[in-house]
Amino acid sequence: MSQLAALGLFVFEYATWPFEELKRRTDWVFANNPRVGARDALQFVGPGQEQVQIAGRLCPEAAGSYGAIETLRAMAALGDEHQLVMGNGDVWGSFVITGMDETRKFILDDGTPRMIDFTLDLLRAA
Repeated sequence: MSQLAALGLFVFEYATWPFEELKRRTDWVFANNPRVGARDALQFVGPGQEQVQIAGRLCPEAAGSYGAIETLRAMAALGDEHQLVMGNGDVWGSFVITGMDETRKFILDDGTPRMIDFTLDLLRAA
């Protein structure tokens, strides 16, 4: 089975944690120097933050597993950096998990959701 991406040893694939959308934001930092009668002079300071947001839906009857959520929560709780590698082999760098949202839907009478929408927030560490 092909992998979509990997965060450290956690592999995003259809059987564990399939995602539908991946957003990446990169910032660059500039210092402002005000000038009289003209726009501010800008000086490039260096790279800023890089954020990745991975969103999708778990449907354990078809794709994904409930255990994957707890695995990622445990990884986040340690505060460690993890290499983010895309399925095509591109290495994006070291990231930490800064947040995770989950929305449980279609709850069965025992409290088990049939579907979970999720968003995982990552921040580049190095």
